[in-house]
Amino acid sequence: MTFTLSGFADEISPDPAVQLETLAAESIRFLELRSAWSTNVASLTDADVARFQREIEDAGVRVSAIGSPIGKIGIDDPLGPELERMRRIAHVANAFGTAIVRVFSFFIPAGESPEPYRQAVIDRMGALAEIAAEGGVVLAHENEKEIYGDIPQRCADLIASVGSPALRATFDAANFVQCGVRPHTEGYPLLRPYLVYLQVKDALAATGEVVPAGQGDGEVRETLAALAASGFSGYASLEPHLAESGRFGGFSGAQDFRRAAGALKGLLDELSIPWD
Repeated sequence: MTFTLSGFADEISPDPAVQLETLAAESIRFLELRSAWSTNVASLTDADVARFQREIEDAGVRVSAIGSPIGKIGIDDPLGPELERMRRIAHVANAFGTAIVRVFSFFIPAGESPEPYRQAVIDRMGALAEIAAEGGVVLAHENEKEIYGDIPQRCADLIASVGSPALRATFDAANFVQCGVRPHTEGYPLLRPYLVYLQVKDALAATGEVVPAGQGDGEVRETLAALAASGFSGYASLEPHLAESGRFGGFSGAQDFRRAAGALKGLLDELSIPWD
């Protein structure tokens, strides 16, 4: 049982050269690809993909997952373009040799209850999962504020209702905190059966401020310990958001990314959990 460290390298810099230098300094051999050269992964051309692949291969780094924007559109927005974008993302994932694609479950109109949109979300996520299965990838649904799957109950119900092995879960403690959820106490028991990936960031319940792992109210230590005890052997992906945090991403810079990496390594070492 070993946790493999990864991270959103675009939180370090838009420049892959700077990203790879920082990952090497932290002995991190994987990255989660969300963007490169300030271009979202969904918009990378085949030439961009080939160029990025050459750079990471030269550095001995591989892609743990595609940090896609799939599902970060309104629930009432047309689905067709998103399905085409999903097909493109599956192609990119295959090019990088990863089977995991991070996704979301659609923004709900501000001020409205998510519940009336349940079936529409299930239908849409089912369509995405069908494309994922055809493309040989697995969708890892990330809990996120303002989307349908913001709290554990809706996340678990969504995955169970779609009923596809191509739709699983990732777990973001900070996002749960920002939704008033105690991540390990209330979220982990419901989502552990579906977890294939772990996003690593923490947050303060009083303000929602994002902080390094173990320094907030995200119960990250408890979740890491429980995952290890359950035999989890997979990726823990740093998504620090320590300098900027927004609806479509975040940024940390090299120094704060390394601070976040140190906090995660410290927790793993404290818990005697092997990592590489």
